Amino acid sequence: MIRMILPLAVFLALVGLLVVGLQTAEDRKLVASPLIGQPVPAFTLPGLHDPTELRNSREMVGQPWILNVWGSWCWACRVEHPYIERLGREAGVPLVGFNWKDERDDALEWLRRFGDAWTFHMVDFEGRAAIDLGVYGAPETFLIDHQGVIRHKHIGPVDAAIFDDLMRRIIQLRSEAEA
Repeated sequence: MIRMILPLAVFLALVGLLVVGLQTAEDRKLVASPLIGQPVPAFTLPGLHDPTELRNSREMVGQPWILNVWGSWCWACRVEHPYIERLGREAGVPLVGFNWKDERDDALEWLRRFGDAWTFHMVDFEGRAAIDLGVYGAPETFLIDHQGVIRHKHIGPVDAAIFDDLMRRIIQLRSEAEA
């Protein structure tokens, strides 16, 4: 009898560990950034379309904006792309692409193939500015208020529920900026 119960008990224990592991993986998306409530770190990076054009993280002060970390090598960025396109069209605030650790030609080809709804793109080839932002990986999406303060960070791909949450938060940021 023990010979039959023992394998079943081991199997059930492994299933339990798998369930706990999946819940923990989902909870990692909720990790609060220590930068929430802090000014966006100051950095100057080249533009993707024109590398001679330098873009500064502080140039958006005065209006709320979205910073979306992406790369052509990132499979989850492709998954979230329809929602990023919608953000670019519907959010009513600038959507800044933060192309991370990518090859310029690969990133430009990715945009040609899938679409470019971002207002503009900064390029962090070496990943130094991403370290200052506390980037874990791509994709990540930051909401930054009109004073240049990071108000929200989402780790992972944007889906329908996250899109709705971001839109609600953007509406709130826009009303605070207008007040």
